[in-house]
Amino acid sequence: MRTIVHRHLGKVVAGAAVAVVGTAAMVAITLPGTAGADETGGSARTEQRAAGGDAQGAASGPGGPGAAVAPGVVEQAPAEGKKGTGRDPLTDDEIARVESLAVDRRMAAAAEDVEGDRGPQRLGVDLAEPAADELDDPHAPRRAVVTFYDYRADTLVTRTVDLDSGKIEATTTQHGVQPPLSAAENAEAARLLIADPLGAGLRADFKDATGKDLTSPDQLLLNSAVYRAAPGAQPAVLDACGTHRCLRLFPKVVNGPWIDTRHLVIDLSARKVAALDRG
Repeated sequence: MRTIVHRHLGKVVAGAAVAVVGTAAMVAITLPGTAGADETGGSARTEQRAAGGDAQGAASGPGGPGAAVAPGVVEQAPAEGKKGTGRDPLTDDEIARVESLAVDRRMAAAAEDVEGDRGPQRLGVDLAEPAADELDDPHAPRRAVVTFYDYRADTLVTRTVDLDSGKIEATTTQHGVQPPLSAAENAEAARLLIADPLGAGLRADFKDATGKDLTSPDQLLLNSAVYRAAPGAQPAVLDACGTHRCLRLFPKVVNGPWIDTRHLVIDLSARKVAALDRG
């Protein structure tokens, strides 16, 4: 197999870090602080007041010691082409093309995304490493690795696509493999939590912080961590987590505080919310 190149938080939480303790593993989440957020530096500027100084500057001529410094010029980045070469990062056009190529009619009809619509949930597109015998070949084909999650079958699907020919060179399907969640999955998890009775604390804390009702994931900044079940360590409703796609959310009010929802788990596969035992 080729190696994939990756380019790739109800109560208000205050402090520098939140330790997230799972039943099978510990995930550390560092919250950004605000100290020094508006610090600005300064420099001493020496003014030349002596008449002789002005005369000396004038006498030095253009570009001399007393000459005014021309303002800097910021050059615009070159336009991105439709296709990259060699080990160049994938272009936007290449990403769009490979996403289309990787989802054939069968997958589009059989798979399901996080919202329950037809077609798999895209997780990411990465440039693939060349094969061992292509390492020194400047003309080696460029390939992309596309990862999807099929919520209907709870499987991770990975496809390798030749960017030149458009051919799908390899497909792997894995169960129980849970990579980091996408922004679309975080948003859907937040939507489920906001609508659920167990989201009452989140809604109340948001109201306290902003004076407004929480109705949409767009009102929050969202981080998450995959949650895996450990038999006997949580409510039985979460026993499938690990096979199901489950997560804990770490929401933050936009321009406001973090809100603690660590005791809640959202099962995206079952579209349910459950609370962890606190005993």
